[in-house]
Order: sequence, then C-alpha cells, then structure tokens
Amino acid sequence: MPLGTLQHFTIEPQNLERSRDFYVDVLGLEIGDRPPLDFPGYWLYSGGVATVHLMGTRKPREGIVVRGTEKTFEDTGRFDHIAFAATDVESVRQRLQSKGVKFRESIVPRTGDTQFFLYDPDGVGVELNFPKS
Repeated sequence: MPLGTLQHFTIEPQNLERSRDFYVDVLGLEIGDRPPLDFPGYWLYSGGVATVHLMGTRKPREGIVVRGTEKTFEDTGRFDHIAFAATDVESVRQRLQSKGVKFRESIVPRTGDTQFFLYDPDGVGVELNFPKS
C-alpha cells in the first residue's frame, strides 16, 4: 500500500486567532470549509486544498492525547519546518516587509531558485520556494 501525496499538516497554536491571521494575512492562505467538529479551529486552503489545519483546544476523549494531558508516547522528534511552492518573489518580499515579518532569503546553489525562511507566531518554520524566473 504506497502512500499518496501529503494532504495537510495540523498545528495546535498557542493563540488560534493570531496564527490564523499569520497564515491568512501574511502568507495568503484562505479560510475554507471545515466540518462541524466539536472544537474550534480553521482549515486554511492553498490552491483549493485544505493544506493547514489550525486546531484549538480539544476536550479529552478516549484514545486521543490532548495538549496539557500526560503523554502516552515517547518523544516524536523535532518538527523543523513546512514548505510551500510560491510565485512572485518581489510581491511576497514586499508583503513580508510591510507586515514587519523577519525572514532570511537565500538562493539555492545550482538551480538559482529563491527561498524565504521565516517563522509563524509559535515558532514553526516556514519555507517559501520560488522557481528561478
């Protein structure tokens, strides 16, 4: 049974609205349809795909480990960053600068692609990849 493409990733932010604002206002994702789940959250869409799930506080339920409760598993390793394909490097650069978002810019050796590296409000690394024009 081979795996398919990555469907989404989920973040449990410290402040749900602040993270929503970052991913929508800074990165340009769109708030979209989300099932009527029994906890707050947002599904944020990129290119029509619910790529980022922001999850608010959940109530403890059987079989689900909820933040703030005792872990029943060992350390799962460090989550480093997420990456998005992006376009219009100059427009994104100006957008980040106008919103006061700090980022590091680099050029990929050999390909000449441009990359921006930044952090969301909870310190999750975000990489934006722009193909060489």
